[in-house]
Amino acid sequence: MGLGLAGCAGTNPPVTAPPPGPAATADLPDGGTYKVGNPYEIAGTWYYPSEDYAHIEEGVASWYGQDFHGKRTANGERYDMNGVSAAHPTLPMPSIVKVTNLDNGRVLSVRINDRGPFHSKRVIDLSRRAAQLLGFYEAGTARVRVEIDAQQSLDLKNVALKRNPGEMPMIAAAPRGSINASALPPPAPVTGEIKTVAAAPAKPPQAKVVSPAVAPKPAVAIPASGPTTGLFIQAGAFAQMENARRLEQQLKELGIGTTVILPFASGDKQIFRVRLGPLVDQNMADALLTRVKGYGYDDAQIVRD
Repeated sequence: MGLGLAGCAGTNPPVTAPPPGPAATADLPDGGTYKVGNPYEIAGTWYYPSEDYAHIEEGVASWYGQDFHGKRTANGERYDMNGVSAAHPTLPMPSIVKVTNLDNGRVLSVRINDRGPFHSKRVIDLSRRAAQLLGFYEAGTARVRVEIDAQQSLDLKNVALKRNPGEMPMIAAAPRGSINASALPPPAPVTGEIKTVAAAPAKPPQAKVVSPAVAPKPAVAIPASGPTTGLFIQAGAFAQMENARRLEQQLKELGIGTTVILPFASGDKQIFRVRLGPLVDQNMADALLTRVKGYGYDDAQIVRD
């Protein structure tokens, strides 16, 4: 899709190229859906995703690359480190933000399609290509301003929902109960004294739950009971905790099981292993491994501790 970029030369002020028009938003990668998501917790910090179309913030940007290239993003797209995209902890996916590098004045329009960074001092995680275009690929980080483009983001939302109507947020109707009334006996004849006749007890209403139009996608449940086998799916191993947390959150978004990060000392280095489990038996492990690889985690493997 078209993305605007501007740089500065000498003392001339930076000029921002026009943002992509509505037609450009139709060029969405396959597999991507519109998603906001529920509140979630990473390393003791809670994040609260929302449709905030007035969002603006300043802070530090970073970038991520090879470790996640080709894998699913939080909204189901395939991450392309050579494309222009970004991860944000709370903004809708997809949405469009204008990122300004405050160190050099460069400006870039970027599509949010992933969650992250999970670091207290960083506000956005850009693809490798986006970091190159904004001029901080070598430095690794930069001071930036992030501003959501409300109109472009709403256009993008409409395109995504038109492609995948089942992803549209739905509010289920309140359950309706069928009322079962019990007939009262006829009044007693008046013969000089009034007799009080109690009504027969009414049966409690039978609740009738109205199901939403689209049933939620079933998650792969990992039984909490049963023997502990020490059988896991290892989806990835990283030298940086930041990357392990990103993968942990992606797996949680996919809803495919209980995710844990297990540190491991390898010589003088610390490795952070991201695993699903423990699993009850080999059959469950085989089935879950097939599903995990289907999401692009080709390095996933079955391990036993």
